Amino acid sequence: MLYWITQQLAGRIPGAHVFAYLTFRAILATASALGLSLLVGPSLIRHLVRGQIGQVVRDDGPPTHLLKAGTPTMGGTLILVATLVSTLLWAELTNRLVWTVLGVTFAFGLIGFYDDYLKLMVRNPKGLVPRWK
Repeated sequence: MLYWITQQLAGRIPGAHVFAYLTFRAILATASALGLSLLVGPSLIRHLVRGQIGQVVRDDGPPTHLLKAGTPTMGGTLILVATLVSTLLWAELTNRLVWTVLGVTFAFGLIGFYDDYLKLMVRNPKGLVPRWK
């Protein structure tokens, strides 16, 4: 989205041509994702703690994993949202490969969400069967 806007302004604003460089936009996308994570992350974690959306620990796991009981889970949501938003802001959206990667990333996010759903709502500490992950 911002890539398209900066391309429209490239002839009118001096220095706007730097937005055409992939490396420059990659740096801005990384900074945007980090900023979004730092901005939204604390409130998301508070929401997960308040909603008691915590890790269920398997009985047959190592004893050190017992400390993970109650640790907020579904943090992949934050990573997924930050990645998708920064990509939509800074990528060249006319490129089919961008949409392919976004689709695959979103699909893996759905798999992670379903795995966490099984762990939290169904109370299955193993989550999704490993072969489906």
